[in-house]
Amino acid sequence: MTTTPSEARPFHSADLGTLVIMPWTGKVEDGKDMPYLLACSRGDAPDGPEASRAAVERLLSDAGLPLGEDLIDGGTRPSLPVTLLVVAGQAVVTLPRLNAQCAVQPAWLQAVAKRGYAYLLFTARPWSEAQVGKAVTPDALREFVTAEETVQASVHLLLPARSLRQ
Repeated sequence: MTTTPSEARPFHSADLGTLVIMPWTGKVEDGKDMPYLLACSRGDAPDGPEASRAAVERLLSDAGLPLGEDLIDGGTRPSLPVTLLVVAGQAVVTLPRLNAQCAVQPAWLQAVAKRGYAYLLFTARPWSEAQVGKAVTPDALREFVTAEETVQASVHLLLPARSLRQ
């Protein structure tokens, strides 16, 4: 019996659809603000939301980032293929085959400066409410990020915040 090797489909960033990154801060157990970033697709890939979900899953899987697993501390994993650069009021997240950035508020910058890291939730679950340049209500954001479907379809990372050295 012979088998034919399956060909890997090339990755196309258009399959992600529109990728949105949203920053926010929230108090955690120690009483201090945690800087958070949510990365998700709007689900508007040419082939629809399921194609967006599959593309995000592949992007994360190819980077060795398991969905729905425990929190990954990037400070203890120097080979982690995800970085966070904070510069000029922007948070820039880099993965293999992806660079994404968003403007962050002063409160987020203060929180990341105090902690030295941010919590990135990168989910394969598409969210059509997330639109570039459009505010999302805190309740809608909380509902989305705490939904079991979102949590299980996400990579949870603590990313050391780097800045440009002058």
